[in-house]
Amino acid sequence: MSAFNGGPCTDSHKPKEECGVFGIFDNDGLDVAQLTYYGLFSLQHRGQESCGIAVSQNRDIKHYKNMGLVNEVFTSDVLSQLKGEMAIGHVRYSTTGESRRENAQPLVTKYVKGALAIAHNGNLTNGDELREQFEQRGLIFQTTIDSEAIAYVIAGERLGSKSVEEAVVRSIPRIHGAYSLLVMSPRKLIAARDVYGLRPLSIGKIGNSWVFASETCALDAVGAEFVRDVEPGEVVVCDRERGLLSFKDNCRAVQPRMCIFEYIYIARPDSRIAGMSVYEARKNAGRLLARYCPADADIVVGVPDSGLDAAIGYSEESGITYEHGMIRNRYMGRTFIQPSQEMRERSVRLKLNPLRHIVEGKRVVMIDDSMVRGTTCRRIVGMMRDAGAKEVHMRFASPPFLYPCYFGTDVPSQELLVAWRRSMDDVKSIIGADSLGYLPVETLGEMIPDAKTGWCDACFTGKYPMPVPYDKIRNERGY
Repeated sequence: MSAFNGGPCTDSHKPKEECGVFGIFDNDGLDVAQLTYYGLFSLQHRGQESCGIAVSQNRDIKHYKNMGLVNEVFTSDVLSQLKGEMAIGHVRYSTTGESRRENAQPLVTKYVKGALAIAHNGNLTNGDELREQFEQRGLIFQTTIDSEAIAYVIAGERLGSKSVEEAVVRSIPRIHGAYSLLVMSPRKLIAARDVYGLRPLSIGKIGNSWVFASETCALDAVGAEFVRDVEPGEVVVCDRERGLLSFKDNCRAVQPRMCIFEYIYIARPDSRIAGMSVYEARKNAGRLLARYCPADADIVVGVPDSGLDAAIGYSEESGITYEHGMIRNRYMGRTFIQPSQEMRERSVRLKLNPLRHIVEGKRVVMIDDSMVRGTTCRRIVGMMRDAGAKEVHMRFASPPFLYPCYFGTDVPSQELLVAWRRSMDDVKSIIGADSLGYLPVETLGEMIPDAKTGWCDACFTGKYPMPVPYDKIRNERGY
């Protein structure tokens, strides 16, 4: 791979998206598959490679999954076959494991105690280690995803546990890394988060029924009332007899570390993460950019869609007029999801197009959420110049990426990061901008003042909240 394989302004410039999970435990005669479909549809931005739904009825788990978007995979005929009393669903973008149907989730497995369905958002730092341990014992893996290792851990713990929820509680110390997890047995629905709370997971309620979702926008989509977030390290179980129960055996006295990129890029603007509006966080980032990285310009333009909210904030703080100077083709999806770099780069022109009559002859401040490799951003700057922009000043609503992420946001190795070991002038020259500015890392707390959490900014600072197997991961993934 080239050192400049993508850049931030539309597709490969983004760290790859997370997956999204959704689950519902019905006490009101609801159509759980249909509601899960709506929930996954609202989480489609978190993964566009594959999706799946598993339902449980009469102690039998049925599921359907395939490659493609939610509305492509789940026709009315498919949904009509998924009747049950509870359901879990998943949308996937692969940060580990190949892009193929076998790796789509939920993962449904049968073992001596029955059946389990698992939907997982995040990355394990000891996933390869667990896989090796199980393979040495003769177990066969059907997928290349971390979720299968999680399933084996839970199934193994279940053999010595009184209940499936006890098995999940006992599994938490053995699975290291970042995860929001939904586990469905024939009679119970269980939700869990890693001990640092790196990935979001919310609890909602429809009447007497319980709903779980990666983001609150999915709760809104199904008419669920937000109740609270699953706490870091917490295991929550729903069953018919006891309702909702919480187990906090693994809740540690550590500072929660929500992935800061949930606010910067991953989550939908209409979601609230740890009590903080994502939309307001992005506007705050724009305001901070205007203070710390001012520009002498005529208009502010956001890169659709993830740069728009920060651009509004930049405009409000700076007093420079905001203009909708770039149009996004709504039918392209998030082209960062394209499976190859060549396809991603070819998609840029199809996805984005400047409005010539808006930018021609103008000094433009372009706002985007982040920059990883640099190539796509260079293409965006070139497109603006081709449209007649007099000057293009790039501003990013995040600090520069300097370190890889091992927790599910697929920030690559340092050698592929455009800001690594390069000066601001060097990066500015690479992308062809007249000036360049990043959000200072020390202002991240000001971006999310209402968040009831700490945050992980390791991709900017190199300060990981837990040990990471640098050498092994770098070697095995070709870094």
